[in-house]
Amino acid sequence: MLLHFQRHPSVTPASYPQIQAPIVTNPAFWERLGSDTLSTDMLFFAFYYQQNSYQQYLAAKELKKQSWRFHRKYNTWFQRHVEPQVTTDEYERGSYVYFDFHLADDGNGWCQRIKNDFTFEYNFLEDELSVQPN
Repeated sequence: MLLHFQRHPSVTPASYPQIQAPIVTNPAFWERLGSDTLSTDMLFFAFYYQQNSYQQYLAAKELKKQSWRFHRKYNTWFQRHVEPQVTTDEYERGSYVYFDFHLADDGNGWCQRIKNDFTFEYNFLEDELSVQPN
């Protein structure tokens, strides 16, 4: 489930923390975030910007608890908006909320959107989380 997005490091003042806070490796911290739906954006941020890290794994785990499902073809998280209109062994079709992680110059993006009449093919469903210990 790990994606490869380019990091954008920047120079920060010496007064800014230069090392990661130990709490971000504590699963209980991520569970608290996952229990607050207002923190969902933070989980998405960790997933997309903490690539190949234990934090990405913990964020994905909490998103899955909130019924988000990762679509490997689109590298995007989806959640059922309503029950699917069609369900087969290979796919389901219906309305889904998806997380638009693109940061567009026009200010659109990094938000949840609704996709109607979407076919979610199960072969693109990421079902396993890769555990990456800290």
